[in-house]
Amino acid sequence: MASMRDIKRRKSSIQSTQQITKAMKLTSTVKLQKAKARAEQSKPYFDFMYETVHAMLAKSGNIDHPYLKAKESGKTAVVVITSNRGLAGGYNNNIVKLVTGFDVPPKDMVIYTAGSKGRDALSRRGYEIKADYSDIVEDPQYSDADIICKDLLEAFEQGEIKEIYLAYTFFKNTVSHEPRRIKLLPVEMDSETTKSDNVPMNYEPEEEEALDMIIPKYLTSIVYGALMQAVASENGARMQAMDSATSNAEEMIDSLSLLYNRARQGSITQELTEIIAGAEAIS
Repeated sequence: MASMRDIKRRKSSIQSTQQITKAMKLTSTVKLQKAKARAEQSKPYFDFMYETVHAMLAKSGNIDHPYLKAKESGKTAVVVITSNRGLAGGYNNNIVKLVTGFDVPPKDMVIYTAGSKGRDALSRRGYEIKADYSDIVEDPQYSDADIICKDLLEAFEQGEIKEIYLAYTFFKNTVSHEPRRIKLLPVEMDSETTKSDNVPMNYEPEEEEALDMIIPKYLTSIVYGALMQAVASENGARMQAMDSATSNAEEMIDSLSLLYNRARQGSITQELTEIIAGAEAIS
């Protein structure tokens, strides 16, 4: 059995850790409220943007435009959104698994990261990090998403990449967060959207000029919406992780207190036994 001093020292160490996890939980809770409000306010706009663009393209017939045509050469680009800090449960690891589980080998993939945790994990696994935007994760703005999308579209137009995917965490609610991977370019329509309405779409100005303006804005909107969802998910995951850590620390402290009391009781009993034995020997 460990000595009373060792038990007391370990209990003190766990209590210090518990104070840290409590503070981190409170900080994450405050940040979550702000991030949750931004994500919920922006979600209707980005959902409507996604549905509108897909419905518009479904009515456009076969348009010969670079953003809508699959390319035969080039690599697959994946925008990976994680966090710059750990202690968030499986938040970062779930996104890394989503990327590594993709049916595209690392040599045929380039990664655009927003979040140092995802960047470092994928770099260690042999993936090429084409660009890193980790400095925007803490407080993403629409202009940040615009910069990312301009870099992606430039590489797409030059033939360096043939398709673009986005890997992020969707915020369902405070305790539920879903890792998702969606295809951004070339834009694809599902069969239900295509069959929903056969009324043709007319463009003014010409369709190519219109799509040159619409698709970049569509892409930026989706990336910015994903950043909002990811920030809320990160803080929700960290709040849960710190809450679990605080509860575990409380259980360990209770166990150590019980162990300490038993050791103390044993020590007192031993001292009394020695005193009684000594008194009997003298008498």
